[in-house]
Amino acid sequence: MANTANIPAEGQLIVDIKDMSLINDIKKAISMLRGVGKVSRPRRKRMTAYERSLRDLDEGRVYEAKDVDDLFKQIFG
Repeated sequence: MANTANIPAEGQLIVDIKDMSLINDIKKAISMLRGVGKVSRPRRKRMTAYERSLRDLDEGRVYEAKDVDDLFKQIFG
Protein backbone atom coordinates (compact mmCIF):
# COMPACT_ATOMS: atom_id res chain seq x y z
CA MET A 1 0.00 0.00 0.00
CA ALA A 2 1.36 3.43 -0.98
CA ASN A 3 1.93 6.06 1.66
CA THR A 4 -0.15 9.15 0.79
CA ALA A 5 -0.20 12.54 2.46
CA ASN A 6 -3.48 14.06 3.55
CA ILE A 7 -4.19 17.19 1.53
CA PRO A 8 -6.63 19.62 3.13
CA ALA A 9 -9.77 20.44 1.14
CA GLU A 10 -9.38 24.17 1.71
CA GLY A 11 -6.59 26.47 2.77
CA GLN A 12 -5.65 30.07 3.15
CA LEU A 13 -2.74 32.03 1.72
CA ILE A 14 -1.62 35.32 3.22
CA VAL A 15 0.25 37.71 0.93
CA ASP A 16 2.02 40.86 2.18
CA ILE A 17 1.81 43.67 -0.38
CA LYS A 18 4.14 46.66 -0.15
CA ASP A 19 2.63 48.76 -2.95
CA MET A 20 -1.10 49.03 -2.20
CA SER A 21 -1.75 50.73 -5.54
CA LEU A 22 -1.42 47.25 -7.11
CA ILE A 23 -4.00 45.57 -4.86
CA ASN A 24 -6.74 45.33 -7.49
CA ASP A 25 -4.35 43.88 -10.11
CA ILE A 26 -3.02 41.33 -7.63
CA LYS A 27 -6.54 40.29 -6.56
CA LYS A 28 -7.51 39.87 -10.21
CA ALA A 29 -4.41 37.77 -10.99
CA ILE A 30 -4.90 35.51 -7.97
CA SER A 31 -8.58 34.99 -8.76
CA MET A 32 -7.60 33.70 -12.23
CA LEU A 33 -5.65 30.79 -10.73
CA ARG A 34 -7.25 27.37 -10.91
CA GLY A 35 -8.80 26.33 -7.62
CA VAL A 36 -9.13 29.79 -6.12
CA GLY A 37 -12.63 30.25 -4.75
CA LYS A 38 -12.65 33.72 -3.28
CA VAL A 39 -10.16 36.58 -3.00
CA SER A 40 -10.92 39.00 -0.18
CA ARG A 41 -9.14 41.71 1.72
CA PRO A 42 -9.63 41.84 5.49
CA ARG A 43 -10.93 45.14 6.78
CA ARG A 44 -9.09 46.92 9.52
CA LYS A 45 -11.00 47.21 12.74
CA ARG A 46 -11.73 50.85 13.36
CA MET A 47 -10.35 52.07 16.66
CA THR A 48 -12.67 53.68 19.16
CA ALA A 49 -11.90 57.10 20.63
CA TYR A 50 -10.87 55.36 23.85
CA GLU A 51 -8.43 53.07 22.01
CA ARG A 52 -6.96 56.07 20.14
CA SER A 53 -6.49 57.93 23.42
CA LEU A 54 -4.71 54.93 24.96
CA ARG A 55 -2.41 54.82 21.92
CA ASP A 56 -1.71 58.54 22.37
CA LEU A 57 -0.73 57.84 25.98
CA ASP A 58 1.59 55.01 24.95
CA GLU A 59 3.23 57.14 22.25
CA GLY A 60 3.68 60.17 24.50
CA ARG A 61 1.25 62.55 22.80
CA VAL A 62 0.04 63.93 26.12
CA TYR A 63 0.22 67.47 27.48
CA GLU A 64 -0.02 68.42 31.13
CA ALA A 65 -1.22 71.70 32.58
CA LYS A 66 -1.67 72.72 36.20
CA ASP A 67 -4.90 74.61 35.46
CA VAL A 68 -6.98 76.04 32.61
CA ASP A 69 -4.93 79.23 32.43
CA ASP A 70 -1.73 77.21 32.07
CA LEU A 71 -3.38 75.14 29.33
CA PHE A 72 -4.34 78.26 27.36
CA LYS A 73 -0.80 79.62 27.75
CA GLN A 74 0.58 76.38 26.30
CA ILE A 75 -1.88 76.40 23.40
CA PHE A 76 -1.79 80.08 22.45
CA GLY A 77 1.73 80.95 23.59
